[in-house]
Amino acid sequence: MEMEIYLDNSATTKCFEEVGALVTQLMCRDYGNPSSLHMKGMQAEGYIRYAKETLARLLRVNERGIFFTSGGTESDNIALIGGAMANCRMGRHLITTVIEHPAVLQTMQHLEEQGFRVTYLPVDQNGRISLEDLERAMTKETVLVSIMHTNNEIGSLQPVAEAGAMIRQMNPRTLFHVDAVQGFGKFRIYPKKMNIDLLSASGHKIHGPKGAGLLYVSEKAKVKPILFGGGQQGGLRSGTENVPGAAGLAKAAELCYASLDEDVDRLYRLKQRFVEGVSRIDSVRVNGLTGRESAPHVVSVSVANIRSEVLLHALEDKGIYVSAGSACSARKPQPSATLKAIGVEKELLDSTIRLSFSVFTTEEEIDYTLQAMYDIIPMLRRYTRR
Repeated sequence: MEMEIYLDNSATTKCFEEVGALVTQLMCRDYGNPSSLHMKGMQAEGYIRYAKETLARLLRVNERGIFFTSGGTESDNIALIGGAMANCRMGRHLITTVIEHPAVLQTMQHLEEQGFRVTYLPVDQNGRISLEDLERAMTKETVLVSIMHTNNEIGSLQPVAEAGAMIRQMNPRTLFHVDAVQGFGKFRIYPKKMNIDLLSASGHKIHGPKGAGLLYVSEKAKVKPILFGGGQQGGLRSGTENVPGAAGLAKAAELCYASLDEDVDRLYRLKQRFVEGVSRIDSVRVNGLTGRESAPHVVSVSVANIRSEVLLHALEDKGIYVSAGSACSARKPQPSATLKAIGVEKELLDSTIRLSFSVFTTEEEIDYTLQAMYDIIPMLRRYTRR
């Protein structure tokens, strides 16, 4: 294997070296518990304070609204369950979209079992909701709306700012949650300006550590805890703070946003280079939008007559790592809900791979991947039964 080309960055990313060094330092040397009153504890508390201040500055919010979790899934669960339960006297109606991450969709299904009514907004062929559908779905009893910023499978972007303004105008008491796990670190997301009450993000998607997540909670949002214990983080998220995770997440975010504009411009150029190249292959289709109205780092490709797992492993033999859809659901046999929602034909649902780039991805890697696909796809099709 001559090269190792990692193009599965929507699943997880390689840690920045500075982040790895900081996490190691906090695990092996500055390892105190931030609740302890001695010097080691105060030192650890200082790192938590640095993390809160850094993330609050990047989001332009008050640091009192920053809470640390174990990742995007927990952040989504606290936001949805905690938000719905804290406001259920106002109503029991929730709104989300059909292409949300399972961390949102399965949580919504749980809330349906608790007696809430959920409206699932459809999307168009590019994976975007209609604001008119959202407006029609809103009622006086709508306590929470959850719309993802960036889709993890096809890279579609939702009109989050417009949705936030509409929700605030129609029912100021309705909470607006945004799953920004794929968008944070790629876009400048300002919750106050965009009328976002609850926002979820994750460290390992932005070259930070796994097991570290962020939940922003606005001053107006009432959220009940779903974990109980020592009362850390104002009682909303009990449990000894993960100091290496929180500080590593903040450091990774700091590094991402320090060179955001140039990094994102380069990612869009890499994406365009790949899209133009892969579109030259017969019976290969790129799903969703591919320009600046989409995420800079995600490409979904359907390859007719080749199962995604077969193509994935053929590319792996060349040292190229891609995904057969979302990493969170790749091991499950059912077809992608996102691909079905945007109208991908039944025969292509199991013939779709996802490639996702990062700041470490190079033009040479894109070209190598394209050449591999030029070689592999015709060969695999010759062996496919018609």
